[in-house]
Amino acid sequence: MKRSTITWLVVGAIVLIVILSAVSSYNGLVSSENAVDNKSAQIDTQLQRREDVIPNLVNTVKGYAAHEKEVFQSIADARSKLAGAGTTAEKAAANGELEGALSRLLVVVENYPNLKADAQFTRLMDELSGTENRIAVARQDYNNTVTAYNSKIRKFPAAIYSSLFGFEKKDLFQAAPGAETVPDVQF
Repeated sequence: MKRSTITWLVVGAIVLIVILSAVSSYNGLVSSENAVDNKSAQIDTQLQRREDVIPNLVNTVKGYAAHEKEVFQSIADARSKLAGAGTTAEKAAANGELEGALSRLLVVVENYPNLKADAQFTRLMDELSGTENRIAVARQDYNNTVTAYNSKIRKFPAAIYSSLFGFEKKDLFQAAPGAETVPDVQF
């Protein structure tokens, strides 16, 4: 074989390796980004599930505690903010506000022993509790997936292709400020 033929074969092999590396990295990045979007949608599904339970819970409590309008209004406001949230950060902030409003509702419930004995209230509280657990699991899954994705787009050689093709860092679903404070519930 001639020297020029060998040179062209080597150059061709290098170009082929670069192209295959780019295709493989791009496809891996697309899969990772889709996984993040999927996990985000799972959080949205669980938040919607909670949105569906809360009106029934509030209406049950209203029957016993009609004069607690401020608590009911804060829940309605927080639900509206959550429904209108677009970004992960907005969802996390609105979710924190709703969790705070729900904790105030539970404080109100403590003042009404008959309400706690109500079968419908108990069923709704069980459903809300189960939904809160599902939300926590969905958040953890989302954050794990985002962490893996963010790591992937920063590692070599994917970092080259991620910046070239516009793959950007995703935000984690973080607790709202003040969420680390334990709510004061008095019995």
